[in-house]
Amino acid sequence: MARLGIAVIGQAPRIFVEDMFRAGLPAGTDTILVGCLDGMSDEEVDALTPQDGADTLYTRLRGERDVKISKAAVIARSPDALRRLRESGADAIVFACTGEFPSMPGDAGVVFPSRVLAGLAAGLLPQGRLGLLVPAPEQVGKLSAKWERPGVEIVAEALLPSADMDEAAEVGHRLAKMKPDIVAMDCMSYTPDTKAAIRAAAGVPTILAVSATARVLQELLS
Repeated sequence: MARLGIAVIGQAPRIFVEDMFRAGLPAGTDTILVGCLDGMSDEEVDALTPQDGADTLYTRLRGERDVKISKAAVIARSPDALRRLRESGADAIVFACTGEFPSMPGDAGVVFPSRVLAGLAAGLLPQGRLGLLVPAPEQVGKLSAKWERPGVEIVAEALLPSADMDEAAEVGHRLAKMKPDIVAMDCMSYTPDTKAAIRAAAGVPTILAVSATARVLQELLS
């Protein structure tokens, strides 16, 4: 039986994340999920305050509470999470965050969704207008710059992954007014329901990070 190791930037458990990956993987694939912030109290996590937009990551603590945390703090704790997954016997490992990360100890062969999304968007939209959905307003500038490339204009909106479908539809309508060719959802916590609401309102193909990454992992584990 193949085993997928999943590292999340917050804490285990993240039932939704595991379920989403399992849905796109070969039948019988085992999963194990660990969090970079496992073992920390809520108070300790709340102390990991981002310094600015470039240092901001969004996650849900144990799948229950929205928090913004320091990217630098996550990077410092990531090697231990990757080590635990390798020791578990994982056949493939995914670092379940769409942020860009530097080289880290133990990351050889690890699948990073930001690279999957960037490659997919480049293949689908060599030039045109890319709609971008990000979790927090302070991330708009930094993440728009991450996605910029020659011939592609970025139009971005912020939407918390925990937002309800009415809020998602409202943001989708705002994106529609900017006439994107496709929309990329730049957070692993966005759900298929949110994607459906955005796609219906924006009226263009929409890429969900978790399902797109799961399809790549299916190729590795099949």
